[in-house]
This record gives sequence, C-alpha cells and structure tokens, in this order.
Amino acid sequence: MSDAMKALQARCGCTPDGQFGPNTARAVAKHYELSPERAAHLLGQASHESGYFRYDQENLNYSAGGLHKVFRRYFPTVEDAEPYARNPEKIANYVYMDKHRSKGGALGNVFDGDGYLFKGRGWIMCTGRTNYRQLAADMRIPEILQDPTRVATDFAFESAMWFFDKKKLWPICDQGVNDEVIEKVSRIVNGGTKGMADRKEQTFKIYSWLTA
Repeated sequence: MSDAMKALQARCGCTPDGQFGPNTARAVAKHYELSPERAAHLLGQASHESGYFRYDQENLNYSAGGLHKVFRRYFPTVEDAEPYARNPEKIANYVYMDKHRSKGGALGNVFDGDGYLFKGRGWIMCTGRTNYRQLAADMRIPEILQDPTRVATDFAFESAMWFFDKKKLWPICDQGVNDEVIEKVSRIVNGGTKGMADRKEQTFKIYSWLTA
C-alpha cells in the first residue's frame, strides 16, 4: 500500500497500517460524512484507478513500445518513441505540455518542466497545472501549488473527492449501487468502459462492508 493510505487512515482515526479493508472504509465514510452509496462509488473507483491503493502517482517509465501504444498520437512509430523511452520526466514534459496537445486538450502546462511537475497524482490522477490550481482553490489547500507531490502523499483521497465534485458525480452515486449506476460513474471517471468488471467488483464489495 502507498503512504497515502497511511496518511488517510491517520486522519480518520484508524491504525495507520496502510491496509485497506472494512474498518478503513467505514472510518473514511464516517470522517468525510459520506453515505454508503457515495463512499462505495468513490472508494470503488479509486481502488481500481490506484491498483487497489498501491499507486498514488502516475508511472511513466514506458518502453518505446509502451509509449507508442499508450501515447500513439505523440509517438506514431516506435522509432519516434525511442529517444523518450524509460525517461519519465522527458515523457511528461513532452506529452503533457500544452504546446504539444493540439488534439489532447490543454492542461495549463505552459512553463518549462510543468509536464512532470504536474503529472498525474492522487487516486484518480489529478493531472496538469490547471487542475492542480483548481484543486488547491476548491479544497482550500494552497500548499499544493508549492509542493504538488503532496497530492500523492497527503491528499490522494481529497483529490479523488474533488474530482467527484467537479464532475458532478455525487447525484449519480445517490441513485444507488447497481450495475447501471456503476457504469455511469465509470464512464465519467475513465471516459469509457476499461476495467468495468473490476470497478463493479470493488464497488459492490465496499458497499457490502459499509452496509453490513
């Protein structure tokens, strides 16, 4: 488990052992005053997105073949990707800079090094200077802009909550915990259906813990 889970457990009054289970899920729901439905959807999606809370930041250590597969619009051929392979900082400072994102959408990364400085962090991967700035303002955590790495350590869960706020997911969560609602939430979180079976499994499991 990541240090982010230990930090979350400490805030919620749990033993900070880094393990995620029923007691932590219940403590999180109580501490943040989340209904079982909202907590199950949030924690279920966050669990899937973070590899069951093992990863609190984006891993960009791609091979040339991996870059070509994942970032094909930036690396049309494996040969194009070779100069960037296994260099996470160089990768981020290419694919996440606004000047290279005519088709990918601006992220507010306009200063040298912004791509890597504001890479994906948190349990639903906050990415880009614009999103970090909005997260810092909305959650009243200005220190995030001085030290963006804290999204991966101290505020991984808060950034996921902020994403649900920003995307207006809470009213959808309030519709209940079933296949249809999980699919609605998943499509907004992921932009598609990737990992749907596991998203459902995690959400249903956590909901059962919260309602036992």
